[in-house]
Amino acid sequence: MLKVDHITVEYDGVPVLEDFSLDLSRGQVVCLVGESGSGKTTVIRAILGLLPEGGTVSKGDILFEGKSLLHSGASYIESLRGRDITMIFQDSGAMIDPISTVGSQFTEYIRSHDRSLSKRQAYQRAAQMLTQMRLPDADNVMHSYPFQLSGGMRQRVGIAMAMTFEPKLLLADEPTSALDVTTQAQIVRQMMDLHIYHQTSIIIVTHNLGVAAYMSDLSDRILVMKKGRVVESGNREDILHHPQDPYTKELLAAIPTMEGEVYVDQ
Repeated sequence: MLKVDHITVEYDGVPVLEDFSLDLSRGQVVCLVGESGSGKTTVIRAILGLLPEGGTVSKGDILFEGKSLLHSGASYIESLRGRDITMIFQDSGAMIDPISTVGSQFTEYIRSHDRSLSKRQAYQRAAQMLTQMRLPDADNVMHSYPFQLSGGMRQRVGIAMAMTFEPKLLLADEPTSALDVTTQAQIVRQMMDLHIYHQTSIIIVTHNLGVAAYMSDLSDRILVMKKGRVVESGNREDILHHPQDPYTKELLAAIPTMEGEVYVDQ
């Protein structure tokens, strides 16, 4: 479904991501792990066609269902965003208008992608998605302003919006880093439930190998990145129990363990 083919990304001629490749089939989950500045977020921004000013893909190509995202014109990738390809931000609350209710924004979002729906139908669909994300009293959330919700609730709203049109590809940029440990586990678990229910492919970016470890029961691969390059790639067994690169070993050493097993608060 997605093929990232040996891309290099430069900012004003300086490479920040070099020779990165990734093949992703329908329903697969891949975790990109590494410290800040390793190139993780650059990968998903390149896929979305949303590199900041000065950023360009100088080598390689990105194909979605066999069609280039780099050479098919802006209108093509714009038609995919929000429906076939969606994104969960690090802090979804910061992406929501603070002076509008969740319901008015969610309804507008749905109708902007499907004008065949009335406002009432769009509202009902939004409330249904919030219920699916296990938010208590979805109607009350719809009438709330973002500042009235907790960080975990705002993040669930962001995930619900991203999953509304059952996207083929979900890009998650540090979706749990601003949350407490218990809420992190709940958010990851709910993302995985949605993945199973909709067969959505997921690329999740995280600096926390513990999050990747928690997701790895359902993920197909973990890619460890450092300074714009992949230093190690493998499945759960490869990365968590038989790491080869010293950097991967450093990341693992930073995770609490219990009787030799990687431990993530569930």
